[in-house]
Amino acid sequence: MIYKSPYPAVDIPDVDVTSYVLRYSSRLSEKLALISATDDASYTYGEFQRRVFAVSRGLVARNVQKGDVVGMVSPNSPDFAVAFFAALTLGAIPSTINPASTAEEIGAQFADSRAVLAIIAVEMLEKVRAAREVATTLREIIVFGDSHNETPFDSVYLDGLEQDASADQAVVITPSEDVAVLPYSSGTSGTPKGVMLTHRNIVANLVQVSDANGLLSESDRVIVVLPMFHIYGMSAVMAAGLACGATAVILPRFDLDLFLATIEKHRITFAHVVPPIVLALARHPNVDNYDLSSLHTVFSGAAPLSAALAAECSERIGARVRQGYGLTETSPVTHFHPIESERVQLGSIGPMVPNTEARIVDPVSGTDTDRGTPGELWIRGPQVMLGYFNQPAATSECLSADGWLKTGDVATVDANGWFTIVDRVKELIKY
Repeated sequence: MIYKSPYPAVDIPDVDVTSYVLRYSSRLSEKLALISATDDASYTYGEFQRRVFAVSRGLVARNVQKGDVVGMVSPNSPDFAVAFFAALTLGAIPSTINPASTAEEIGAQFADSRAVLAIIAVEMLEKVRAAREVATTLREIIVFGDSHNETPFDSVYLDGLEQDASADQAVVITPSEDVAVLPYSSGTSGTPKGVMLTHRNIVANLVQVSDANGLLSESDRVIVVLPMFHIYGMSAVMAAGLACGATAVILPRFDLDLFLATIEKHRITFAHVVPPIVLALARHPNVDNYDLSSLHTVFSGAAPLSAALAAECSERIGARVRQGYGLTETSPVTHFHPIESERVQLGSIGPMVPNTEARIVDPVSGTDTDRGTPGELWIRGPQVMLGYFNQPAATSECLSADGWLKTGDVATVDANGWFTIVDRVKELIKY
């Protein structure tokens, strides 16, 4: 049985990611877009757009071309966002990496993705230099902050200011075909693979999330504590926040007291988090030391959140707690709780976003299960990846010819069309 989203289908604009995300920048030119929680450095929407285009021109001057992969290794920062969208603007492909990765892991991803350039935080320099030994396609390292004899990021920006601004976004991007980002995911096999997400994939998911009882609005101040190298922080938080005109306050990493102080100081209204942060909000004694009254929504993803913990957190801090589900391979959101809804099933991942279909399939027989019976969750929709980079066998293993992505997660669906994740396929088969 094919389950369909309860929401009306939405129109997906045929545009590149940068054009969609920055569509309000002129109207909101004086509004703060990004703020660093650690030093209060900030960019308005107008400044952010100017820097994105200038850095894009600076990258072109360094012979970065459409289709080139740009490796990014850095904690969260406003300039991470600038560099990310600058690469997208010229048709290059950011491939983000966890800063906690080893030099060997960084080198392996650079080599596999054929990255031509790396944009990194200064504290990553030693590991990235070591990674160059195996990443033979890497031509240049660009560094946020003190460059230590590599290329400083500010010089790329300044070089871009000297280039002809009439060339901005002159590159022709075909949204349904051109890869926008190349994050790496272990998928269902455990081996990291480059996930090819097109411009249409990302834009589609931003529209799907904003049009289904919109997660964020222009009046929100969202805290960006989830890592922007991960698809959740990259797309569902950073890109989604900018696309709707919200103000994003950025933390380089999670620290409970800094997180709480930032909510209080910047009057944060919306917090995207993961279950361990929900646990801290529900039970850590330090929470009582801060004023969190501005916070109206805590949204959890990336791992299952129990109904009991969600309710405990909501009662303590006085904010609603919602949950969603997605994968790197789905750009990432496929399900989430409606923000404004009388029906709330806290242990569930909610209904599907618009333009999305699902099946619940017996992983052994390959047949659809009855409603309420567990099976592997399959997803089809415009947010589903193009495939794994240079991995045709792995792609065909998880992506059917007619577009169904086999998630590897075991789920059930109830009479109301709300889904619940109950297991992983490997564990079910083992049992």
